[in-house]
Amino acid sequence: MKVLVTGGAGFIGSHYVRSLLEGRYPAFADAHVTVVDKLTYAGTTTSLPLGHDRLDFVRADICDPQLQDVAAGHDAVVHFAAESHVDRSLTGAAEFVRTNVLGTQNVLEAARAAGVPRVVHVSTDEVYGSIAEGTWTEDSPLEPNSPYAASKAGSDLVARSYWRTHGLDVSVTRCSNNYGPYQFPEKAIPRFVTNLLDGLDVPLYGDGRNVREWLHVDDHCRAIQLVLEGGRAGRVYNIGGGTDLTNRELVDRILDLTGAGPERIRHVADRKGHDLRYALDDTRIREELGFTNEIPFEEGLAATVAWYEQNRGWWEPLRERAEVPA
Repeated sequence: MKVLVTGGAGFIGSHYVRSLLEGRYPAFADAHVTVVDKLTYAGTTTSLPLGHDRLDFVRADICDPQLQDVAAGHDAVVHFAAESHVDRSLTGAAEFVRTNVLGTQNVLEAARAAGVPRVVHVSTDEVYGSIAEGTWTEDSPLEPNSPYAASKAGSDLVARSYWRTHGLDVSVTRCSNNYGPYQFPEKAIPRFVTNLLDGLDVPLYGDGRNVREWLHVDDHCRAIQLVLEGGRAGRVYNIGGGTDLTNRELVDRILDLTGAGPERIRHVADRKGHDLRYALDDTRIREELGFTNEIPFEEGLAATVAWYEQNRGWWEPLRERAEVPA
């Protein structure tokens, strides 16, 4: 069994790769893994067990037309690679469209041309836009509100087209907000935690009322594996975390875990087009594939904060790269 993982040096991709190599997915316990990653500012090989005898690393852009040569001989592609930070998409949308739309098309074309029998395309709940109440199902309309979300919606539709037009066996997953160890420190939880550990304030957008649903990266990767092994071609699967919090509630929990007080919160101007609330209905993956969340949020958040406390050597060198251009 050979698995090609794009974006495998990023947060979620590297967790998936480590889990594969640790034999945590029995059907793929002996899988050989090829990671393709461009190593942009958010990618780092320090998240990977380089030197593992079942891991090959290829530094390459997913837009490279030679990707077909890399894909040849693999039994599956799990496509994580993407530009993913909303703030950066507000000032640099072109790179998001290039990587997320054109890059995904190139990955799918490489898989089709190389005869790869199975593909999973990893997407996001942000493609649905904002929802005032209730939850999105996989049949909800796509109404993205940021260049990032729009580029991911475009990539989802390209994936659907490769299923309908070419018969490619591809499924799409859409997850809620992820957290856990090895997350690049530009994202909310690691940014808040590392700021507090360095004696800095926590920047909170607006009044902090925006609601997100939180999913531990380990639960997310198990769900992706379930879709890879048993998901239906052309099918979309929502993956939710089940814990809904306002950003202010999230910050309060992190303050408690780090022993800091509310005076460390610094309110900043709200993000343009900031979606108020995300919420997923993930009944499909639970009923069809038997997915369940295994890591309670409070337990997972405490473990994540502890990981950043104990692994300064991983995140401190990345802090400067995590600054978002004005």
